[in-house]
Amino acid sequence: MRNPLSCPFARPVALLFMLLASWLPAAAFAEGYPGAETGPAVPGYGPVFPVPEGAFALGNDRVYKVSKDVSASADDPGERNRNIEALARFLNMQARAGTAPEQLQVAMVVHGGAWKDLLTDAAYRERFGLANPNTGLLDGLAEAGVAIYLCGQTAAYRGLTPAALNPAVELSLSAMAAHVQLQSEGYTLIPF
Repeated sequence: MRNPLSCPFARPVALLFMLLASWLPAAAFAEGYPGAETGPAVPGYGPVFPVPEGAFALGNDRVYKVSKDVSASADDPGERNRNIEALARFLNMQARAGTAPEQLQVAMVVHGGAWKDLLTDAAYRERFGLANPNTGLLDGLAEAGVAIYLCGQTAAYRGLTPAALNPAVELSLSAMAAHVQLQSEGYTLIPF
């Protein structure tokens, strides 16, 4: 199982995006969430709200390993998957709370109905008649160092080949196997 931050470009790219995001009017990206802003970890996605200083939060004195389970998708194929976007919110909240990118090792395990959200634009268009609304979100998560795993059982059942998947996606034997492996490596599961 690869380390989500093992790519030599993951950290520099994440830092570059954090700098770029600071120059963008982040509130403009937080449509539907008045007062929320996106970034800096995943610019344009994962709107978050400020909270009072001193609120209970992760300590910034250690490295955290976090995994997210995603099995549900939006009913409308033109909408982004809010369950995937929740991971962008987590990363943005932590970045705003002072957690450095190298303090988070993050993985996302996708299975069930959320399979479609990991397709390339071409494969999504072939099935649903439009580009995948999750492409930018997946790219942003990958650039932030998130490892994205698709259940191999789900992929086989749906007849998916690696060519139909976003380049950031890696197949796992199963979602169950991915979770067991990640938890054995010390990852804390965010199940919602």
